Amino acid sequence: EYVREQARAGKLGEVMTCVVAEGYGKRLFLSPTDEHIQAAVSAKPEWRPTGSLPEKARSISVQTYGLLQWHQLFTERQLTTLTTFSDSLPEMSSLLAQDGADAEYTNAVITYLALATSKNRGYSSSCTWNLTAESVNNVFTRQGIAMVWDFAESNPFSAISGNWLGHVGRIAEVVENLPQDSNLGETYQSDAATTIYAKDGPVIVTDPPYYDNIHYADSSDYFYVWLRPLLRDIYPDLFGSILVPASEEMIAAPRFGRESRERFEDLLNQTLRLIRERCSPDFPSSIFYAYKQQEEEQEGRASTGWETMLTAVIDAGFQVVGTWPMRTELITALKANVNALASSVVMVCRPRPADASMSTRRQFLDELDRELPPALDQLTRQSHIAPVDLAQAAIGPGMQVYSRYSRVETLGGEPVTVRDALTAINAAIADYDRQESGELDGASRFCLAWLYGNGSGAGSYGEALTLARAHNVVIEQLRDSHRLLTAGEGVVRLLPLAQFSPAQPSLSGLAMTAWEGCFRMAYHLGREAEGEGGGGIAGAGQIARQMGGNVEQVERLARILYNYYDRRRDSANAVLFNNLVTSWPEIIDRMQTPEQGRMRNGGNADAGTDGGPAERML
Repeated sequence: EYVREQARAGKLGEVMTCVVAEGYGKRLFLSPTDEHIQAAVSAKPEWRPTGSLPEKARSISVQTYGLLQWHQLFTERQLTTLTTFSDSLPEMSSLLAQDGADAEYTNAVITYLALATSKNRGYSSSCTWNLTAESVNNVFTRQGIAMVWDFAESNPFSAISGNWLGHVGRIAEVVENLPQDSNLGETYQSDAATTIYAKDGPVIVTDPPYYDNIHYADSSDYFYVWLRPLLRDIYPDLFGSILVPASEEMIAAPRFGRESRERFEDLLNQTLRLIRERCSPDFPSSIFYAYKQQEEEQEGRASTGWETMLTAVIDAGFQVVGTWPMRTELITALKANVNALASSVVMVCRPRPADASMSTRRQFLDELDRELPPALDQLTRQSHIAPVDLAQAAIGPGMQVYSRYSRVETLGGEPVTVRDALTAINAAIADYDRQESGELDGASRFCLAWLYGNGSGAGSYGEALTLARAHNVVIEQLRDSHRLLTAGEGVVRLLPLAQFSPAQPSLSGLAMTAWEGCFRMAYHLGREAEGEGGGGIAGAGQIARQMGGNVEQVERLARILYNYYDRRRDSANAVLFNNLVTSWPEIIDRMQTPEQGRMRNGGNADAGTDGGPAERML
């Protein structure tokens, strides 16, 4: 609070702490000289974007530090750089006219260059420094702007992220590859809740707002206040307002008052009813929905975001016939936040027949028990859906059962809500996990049960002995032969991941348990990501070859372990087992073709090390 108070009094400043220079194959980190510091503070911009930050916005949280105007989010040197690029656009118009370009062509080029300046602004302001890549992160690493204390000021003339030629080059590459012989398209900016669609049954694909998760208008103003003076003469209708129009925004924002949730749901329902009335009867409508918000309740797991969306879809008269994850989100490292979806989820919807029948709750649960397990088998064993996406993907076959009926109700006539259905679907997924664990070897079932009861901590020997008898295993064998745990002085504890490194080899002559194989593979993948000597796919493939026919148990166990750690919000461990599953096809391929590992590792297939950059490219 003291820091905020001083900042609001105008006593918040910046001090240069480091200069990053481009070296040959590496970065050089240098202490700034007086000349560096003077160059930064001497910049004086000739123009500043106008406009105030929103008083309260979930996506922007810097106002409490006295940053109230959009231009205050940038350093003086950043403002000078950005305005210099923007001021060059009128000159470009003159040069294009001199070369004989007509107005339409000129406007297109100016638009693309204006978008390039927007990309430049994405690497300005309070961008954080990427320690792994040794580069500048985009200011919107998340859908908002938070206060940061160490930030990087990118040089647009460098060769690293945030450079101007890179932005222009990527846009030019897209333009070069745009199809030339496709049908002409038309674009409109309009209100989705009131749009009257074409009457000839259009195929509709939409990406709706995510409840209160992203405040689009507030974040868009970051770019809009710069683009408006550049493009309002070309697009007067789009840039007519001082800031992005926010009063019609379809989100549950606090600015809409206590009725914000009801307002959002009403607009969403209105939009989906319009889509239902006009959509194609021959082709499904698709709704992209990359949203993961799970809440633990006494009755089970549910999701406010999914509940709201699915209720609107079903009330509009749609039947959900599938939900499929599509790889649309950039995952840059194995250590990425596992609680973020690795994909966008596409809901596939068809109009529900007008004469759809009713169902009882018992009938719905019976059909769910019958239809969901085969669907989960297909998702996990054939499609290899990542564990982080499985709950979302499983909503499809689960809601297909629920939404085929006009109404599902209890024996007492009370409606079974979408939230009730989601809770039942998640319970069915948990039952599926328990059934999957029953296919594991006894030692692995023991370790899993011990993990559920004691986590990574210690438990009593007596408790372990009782559990071991139930799974027909011997504590001393698990300790001395399989090396899965420690036991002594009346205390039992599972071995941590580090104990499954290549430096602790499995004993020869014993069948490797699924638990050991899973943890050894996770070690190889995780330590490679952290640069600590893991063998990556090659090392995991070597473990798979040692396991032989029992290797399929490893993938099932990895999914179960992901769910265990995810429920406990332990992202560090959950991401290891999620990435073990997503890497599974490559691991099996390496297991079946060890000669590839031999070739790529310079003649040593069992080295347990990755083959460097060429290997990762392959």
